[in-house]
Amino acid sequence: MVLYNSVSSISASQNIITQAMAMKSTYYYRVALTVVVFSIVVSLSCLAEAADDNNGSLGASFIFGDSLVDAGNNNYLPTLSKANIRPNGIDFKASGGNPTGRYTNGRTIGDIVGEELGAPNYAVPYLFPNSTGKSILYGVNYASGGGGILNATGRIFVNRLGMDIQVDYFNNTRKQFDKLLGASKARDYIMKKSFFSITIGANDFLNNYLLPVLSIGARISQSPDAFIDDMINHLRDQLTRLYRLDGRKFIVGNVGPIGCIPYQKTINQLKENECVELANKLALQYNGRLKDLLTQLNENLPGATFVYANVYDLVMELITNYGKHGFTTASKACCGNGGQFAGIIPCGPTSSMCQDRDKHVFWDPYHPSEASNLIIAKQLLDGEKKYISPVNLRQLRDL
Repeated sequence: MVLYNSVSSISASQNIITQAMAMKSTYYYRVALTVVVFSIVVSLSCLAEAADDNNGSLGASFIFGDSLVDAGNNNYLPTLSKANIRPNGIDFKASGGNPTGRYTNGRTIGDIVGEELGAPNYAVPYLFPNSTGKSILYGVNYASGGGGILNATGRIFVNRLGMDIQVDYFNNTRKQFDKLLGASKARDYIMKKSFFSITIGANDFLNNYLLPVLSIGARISQSPDAFIDDMINHLRDQLTRLYRLDGRKFIVGNVGPIGCIPYQKTINQLKENECVELANKLALQYNGRLKDLLTQLNENLPGATFVYANVYDLVMELITNYGKHGFTTASKACCGNGGQFAGIIPCGPTSSMCQDRDKHVFWDPYHPSEASNLIIAKQLLDGEKKYISPVNLRQLRDL
């Protein structure tokens, strides 16, 4: 890889100058210094070439959201929401089946989309200690399990990164891009070639408004309309901030059928083919407002394209017609404990785990399996307007 070779050449040049200094030779010192300067110039040129590659490949993938796309940020937080424990990640080939902090058995939708669009590496978690320098050129993941649009969302987990903080962190990354590529190239790279993926909102209902302890959730003080207004207004500000930081290509997912996840089925003692009506009603109400918001942003923010991902209908299709898609159940979690649907205790070392993981729509009480993520990602990449509009992700990349 170009970037790896660039860094290696700098390291080799440093060794040369060190050896020359040890020899106390002015002649060799001058030669070594010339080599170092030349190597640095070449290496910086390679960085620029990496950002200049306009052959239709993806630039950087910037991923924002919650546990559906968290790739390990919560590993570095003192939080109750963690997935860096077995058997999470058991089918994640890049880690050899070891847990990475992804809340599924394999890849997230963000991982799969990045692969399909040509990204050579997965977006590095922002809180990962080595998420600096060249490692950020192919993308950064800011998503956090328990995070939401509203700052109060997910506080039952003690710590998590809400969307406001995630945008603050991208502001830091944006400055790093200027240092790596120069202001002009960095701006072009981010505006013309890079994706901004936002998957957030479910926790604002599940771990805020719908919390059974009303004194913690917002339901005690707000009507559904007022709460959703609050969500939409905050998200408008957050997306506008990303636009002002040169984001232009956005994919924004709506909230899925949260009333149908194993956790909701279990705690509400539902039958296999039943879902919690209120949770799904709130999701659909928010989704309608979100679609209108993205239409407004497309009209009012010049040069930007906001793509609406209809995750609700995609997941509902898997749940309703699971057999058609090769699944044997859309109700029971593959990994979990408690109740008919294994939907109370999150996936961990003491959980029961199915052997046919690719036959379950849900990996754990809350999150899809990698098999589901593959089907969803395929529709986002190449699907019709009923699932992804106004363009799909391959079309968005090539704009």
